[in-house]
Amino acid sequence: MCKTLFKTIITIASLFLSSILVAQSTFDELDNLFDTPLSYVIGYTEHPPSIDGNIDAQEWQKAEWTSAFVDIEGKSKPKPYYDTRAKMLWDKTYLYIAAELQEPHIWATLTKRDDIIFHDNDFEIFIDPNNTAHQYFEIEINAMNTIFDLFLPKPYRNKGAALFSWNTPGMKHAVKINGTLNDPKDTDTSWSVEFAIPFSALSIGNKIHRPKNGEIWRINFSRVQWDTEIKDGKYIKKKDINGKVMPENNWVWSSQGEINMHMPERWGYLMFSDKETGKLPSFTLPYEEKQRQYLWLVYYKQNRYKATHKHYASTLKELEIENAAIIDNKRNKLSMQATPQQFTATIEDAHNLRIEINEEGLILK
Repeated sequence: MCKTLFKTIITIASLFLSSILVAQSTFDELDNLFDTPLSYVIGYTEHPPSIDGNIDAQEWQKAEWTSAFVDIEGKSKPKPYYDTRAKMLWDKTYLYIAAELQEPHIWATLTKRDDIIFHDNDFEIFIDPNNTAHQYFEIEINAMNTIFDLFLPKPYRNKGAALFSWNTPGMKHAVKINGTLNDPKDTDTSWSVEFAIPFSALSIGNKIHRPKNGEIWRINFSRVQWDTEIKDGKYIKKKDINGKVMPENNWVWSSQGEINMHMPERWGYLMFSDKETGKLPSFTLPYEEKQRQYLWLVYYKQNRYKATHKHYASTLKELEIENAAIIDNKRNKLSMQATPQQFTATIEDAHNLRIEINEEGLILK
């Protein structure tokens, strides 16, 4: 091997290793926000389940359970003291979701649609069909089968205003109580929920967004659980020494890294397959999702920078972010344009696969 060629190889290898080391150290600084979200490959069904709350029905045997829920902040927090898990199916019309919530004392109080259901113990669904971190849906349900559903044009962190009047047209839902509701005298086992959510209700505009084989959405599930005690034959939320109601527990399928469900980029990956359970493909994190991690790094660091300096950084150097990254052996260029109150960051590879993010956390291709 000639000396010039050897030097070239050493230089390329050094650049490669340097980029990896820089990326690792940079992401490590915010490691709670950069563990890879969980994934679920959803199978197609020709025999949709009846929506009656019975998730032991034969149709549901074709679907795999998710892993047990964890604390919203992730592995650093204690494991939830009751198990929760979910499963999913789909056909050309509906997304089907079932969940099982272990609970020795099942209670609920809210009966009016669009009451703030998480003031009770509840189960919540978050869906971003377009994976842009904007224009997503939230559905909550309590043990009385009361629904709170809303559409968000953008997250609350970006001053988004939720549309409470949105009511998931055509949705079917049911609850089954394995025990007795609002009766502290006995010990219950669990409650289960079942949904059929029309794809037409999860579509923006006049065209129905029906997923295709291999398509990836973002989804997450949350369980709000209040610590209670029994007084005068009723369930009462526990209070601290100052008489203030103790904070709720937030248990989720894929950890958020913070106590905030409205970070769609942290939700799990839902990959649609036209196969049934037993024939489903495995999930591989797409190259594009790895690119997006660098954009979210800019977004998080810009928001931290602004919180301190009252304006956005004008360069990547101020954020201590390199302008190049090696992703799946492909060299990517990271760039940013910024004013004191706005910014756009872009990542692009040699094949012109270009993705952008702005100060509102909106992803654009």
